[in-house]
Amino acid sequence: MESLNIEYTPHTPSVNFDASTGVMEIKGRCIPNNPDEFWSDILLWFDAYIQNPAKETKFIINLEYFNITSSKRILFLLYKLNDLFQKGHEAKVEWFYRDNEADMFEVGQDYAYMVKVPFKFNSFDELDLAVI
Repeated sequence: MESLNIEYTPHTPSVNFDASTGVMEIKGRCIPNNPDEFWSDILLWFDAYIQNPAKETKFIINLEYFNITSSKRILFLLYKLNDLFQKGHEAKVEWFYRDNEADMFEVGQDYAYMVKVPFKFNSFDELDLAVI
């Protein structure tokens, strides 16, 4: 299965999903002009991935901001990851948020409450360029 790579734009995050390693990363800002178009390839790719997943699936979410439409699509992905986890596959989510962004931390906690997949929360300072 091919990896899915989408370049960062001012309105959409970079997306790097690697089926061979099981590492999926969404990073940046997510306020796409056409959310259905942006998210459809991602959701279709993940549907195909869960048919033959890697030994462990690690979902990394490092978003500075996302709108309500994208929030729903992220939740769809987490529900699909949850289904994989509940079928006995190893899976986890790493949720990154800036120290001064309590809202993003709380959104991550809300998602963690809605699924059984283990979440790890990672805060970082704006100046920590290794994470950004």
